[in-house]
Amino acid sequence: VFPQICLSSGLESFYPPGYDAGKNGSEIQPNLPPRQLKSLYQELSGIAPAFDRLILMVIDGLPAEFVLGKDGQPPRKDLMEAMPYTHSLLSTGKAIGYHAKAAPPTVTMPRLKAMVSGAIGGFLDVAFNFNTQALLDDNLLGQFFKIGWKMVMLGDDTWLRLFPGLFSRHDGVNSFYVKDTVQVDFNVSRHLEKELSQSDWNLLVLHYLGLDHVGHIGGRSSFLMGPKLTEMDEVVEMIHSHAIQPQGDDHERTLLVVVSDHGMTESGNHGGSSYEETDSLVLFIGLQNEITDQASVSSIHQAQVDLTPTLALLYNLPIPKNNVGILIAETFDSLPEDKRLRALQLNSWQLLRLVQAQLPAFSYGGSRDVGLSDHVQSTNGECSGSIERTLCCLYTKAETLSHSWESMSGSRSEARNDYKVAVAAYWDFLNTASEWLSRRVTDKPVSLLAFGIAAMALSCLIFLAILICLQREVSPSIQHVRKWCLQEIFVLSVVFILMMSMSSSSLVEEEQYIWHFVTMTSCLLLLRQLLGSLHVGSFQSSLTLQKQNQRIRFQLCSMILLLLSGRILRGWHQGGVNWTHLPDISKWLEKSRSGSIRSIQLASGLLVISLGLFALYLPRPRGKAILLAAFSFISSGFFVLRYVMKRGEENAFAFSNYGSNTSAQIIYAILGISATTSFLVTPWLMPAGSSHDHSRHHLNSKQSIPIGIQHEDLLLALKDSSYVIGLAYVICCCLLQLLLQQGINAMPILLLMVQILGSMLCYSQSGQYHTELVEVASLYYLGMAGHFALGNSNTLATIDVAGAFIGISSHSIFLSGILMFIITYASPLLFLLSLVMFNSVKTTHYLATDAHTVNSGQLLKTMLGFPCLVPLCLNSILLTSYTVVLVLMRNHLFVWSVFSPKYLYVFTTTVCVYVGVLVVAMTETYALLVLAFRRKQCLTGHGVESTGGEDALMTYNF
Repeated sequence: VFPQICLSSGLESFYPPGYDAGKNGSEIQPNLPPRQLKSLYQELSGIAPAFDRLILMVIDGLPAEFVLGKDGQPPRKDLMEAMPYTHSLLSTGKAIGYHAKAAPPTVTMPRLKAMVSGAIGGFLDVAFNFNTQALLDDNLLGQFFKIGWKMVMLGDDTWLRLFPGLFSRHDGVNSFYVKDTVQVDFNVSRHLEKELSQSDWNLLVLHYLGLDHVGHIGGRSSFLMGPKLTEMDEVVEMIHSHAIQPQGDDHERTLLVVVSDHGMTESGNHGGSSYEETDSLVLFIGLQNEITDQASVSSIHQAQVDLTPTLALLYNLPIPKNNVGILIAETFDSLPEDKRLRALQLNSWQLLRLVQAQLPAFSYGGSRDVGLSDHVQSTNGECSGSIERTLCCLYTKAETLSHSWESMSGSRSEARNDYKVAVAAYWDFLNTASEWLSRRVTDKPVSLLAFGIAAMALSCLIFLAILICLQREVSPSIQHVRKWCLQEIFVLSVVFILMMSMSSSSLVEEEQYIWHFVTMTSCLLLLRQLLGSLHVGSFQSSLTLQKQNQRIRFQLCSMILLLLSGRILRGWHQGGVNWTHLPDISKWLEKSRSGSIRSIQLASGLLVISLGLFALYLPRPRGKAILLAAFSFISSGFFVLRYVMKRGEENAFAFSNYGSNTSAQIIYAILGISATTSFLVTPWLMPAGSSHDHSRHHLNSKQSIPIGIQHEDLLLALKDSSYVIGLAYVICCCLLQLLLQQGINAMPILLLMVQILGSMLCYSQSGQYHTELVEVASLYYLGMAGHFALGNSNTLATIDVAGAFIGISSHSIFLSGILMFIITYASPLLFLLSLVMFNSVKTTHYLATDAHTVNSGQLLKTMLGFPCLVPLCLNSILLTSYTVVLVLMRNHLFVWSVFSPKYLYVFTTTVCVYVGVLVVAMTETYALLVLAFRRKQCLTGHGVESTGGEDALMTYNF
């Protein structure tokens, strides 16, 4: 059974606000059967219903530009040729088309809710889009259900989740499996001819998904876009010839409304607020109109929510209670003047009730109301002042002029000008009220928001306090000589730069410029410091000076490598929102031969494997762990390269069969097993010692192992294990991204890996413990810069939906959600996981507090302290700051288009940081426990020296 609609509109919709029907002997909400209720609605509305049935055809993702053109110009020739029947209806005046502006977020579920309820939802609907719940708000389908309409739904099963139990017949298909561009539409059309011949339904909902899926896979210019438009045109022709043309006195009158929930960008994505994404279509077919210039009407822009009151009034239904839309005027042109004025009046009453609910101090009921007496005498003047006084004045003026025109019953033909003035007054009120109510949606309880911000601020302070305590405790011996360097000041000042930029919508849209500036400036500051250090130490011996300069030159090469790779990444994708049309490397490659991108993919894959093997054999460790890691790198890389080659040889749309899914699933399994095996096995296989003397001592001596060598072995084994495991994480993630990312992003993935290895080489030579905070923060900043270098932005339109279904043969919200997260946050995840490697390259000689002891507490703080706390602290500061900004900007003009999607990214970045930190903490803790256990077993087997043996055993009991 369809759930009870909460606070749905009823008979009171046909009475003025404040009208007490009980005093007039009538009941506001009589418990009438559906047929009687329908008759009562028609009687009270005063408008004869123009139609008996409704067909709502939703073409998911269809931009209005494809059908109506743009800026008064017709669509491209190929688009018009793809939909000849639809354009013939428009050119002959048999159809009326509008550009309907959709409010962000431009994803399916909130757009459907807006079309049937007239209400603007919150941006949290983006999350609910993947797990749609029943719609309990007042809506058109609920009103149709109350008057006894029988409804049928074919297509996107989002309708079934929004309205469970409402449809008498349905055949739903899943909307998220974007690789399917054929079956999702075939499942709808196969029932269409039969349903059109049936007479047992009043509302037929058709939701076609194929065009949206074509866009996700190939973009607006996909070669499948034309055939898909032709397929939709054939559906329109079938409906028009079977249900619209035959209608007459002896046929039920049917209205066909063709709509799209949103548009799409050039790449085929959507979710943001650009014109291409919000440009949806509303097309009325079957209206009796006398339009002579259809081109001018097709260029009119309406709001998507305007569809709700229009359909409600066309079918004599109460307008849904939370509607903020206004009726589409041209759809009522066939009605007499008094009926058109009545439609405007009903719409005004509904909006006035909503205003009263939002403004308790404002209520309309007579001249005693707030501000009314001041404006009754000045209905011909300008309305200004507070929003209460302005709305009251506009409504009073419209009502007064309407009553004045209605009183001229005998001379209405002579009062044409008075009619136009009354209509204009109603439009003034409707437009003002609708605009104010649309902005009012962002108001939330301030006390609840303040509580949430206080909780975030408290967690932020806790992280800062722990980080400061850690900085003081880990190496107290250097605190009295420690000085803040320029690089440290800059890295910490970046936090304040980001906090200040969050309040600017333009800087939020173009955030990539900030991150690229931060990373490049940080590298330049370190480069300057290194160049200045080349001449330091002239008083030392020539051998010492030579070693120092050699180390500095090594760091200089690493910094230059970081700068070059960063500059290429900066120019790879233009990014952002406002300047995406500017040329960049990716656009240049996409315009070149198709084989060039595949060549870059293959070259990038080979270089990732080669660099991984080189980095694997670069440090000290040798043995089974290295061989195992090398084998996993080569085998995983081979399967990835094979998949890339096969995908390039076959058509992108054809490469979605069972074989390709199986290949991708095998790669997932291999990469997962490789990373997991490295994590679990490496600490057990890592050699206990690294020097030949130590090895000989183990193998040939029956005496106990000297304590100093024991301490050295534990630290070296821990660092070597961290290095191999961290490198395995990085290589597996890079290979996974080569599989999931678009082909154009293969080279940026390689450059991100180069940045990680270059950073590790540079930091391994720094040798200064007190700069660890700066180094971890720099890695965090590099990860965020790489996030935008891969083509991401703060708009939802840049999320790669198609890649989230690689290797998935059927729809799974959980699996596709994980893949979408991995694709979007490829760079931050890579740099967070590289912190496991970072632990292995930092010096740990200061951890030995004396000749016989390794401080386990200090070791834990070193391995887990800064690499975990610094990302958490930075993210906590940014999350708290942006929450404050969002609360302050809740009434801003761009709150839905800029600030809300950015907050979703900030929240998801928080999830990414916690996932990365959790992996780092688990890895280091597990390696430490395993090595401590192995060392304890080794000491137990060989014995310990008589002096200090018990203390040594206790030291390794972690």
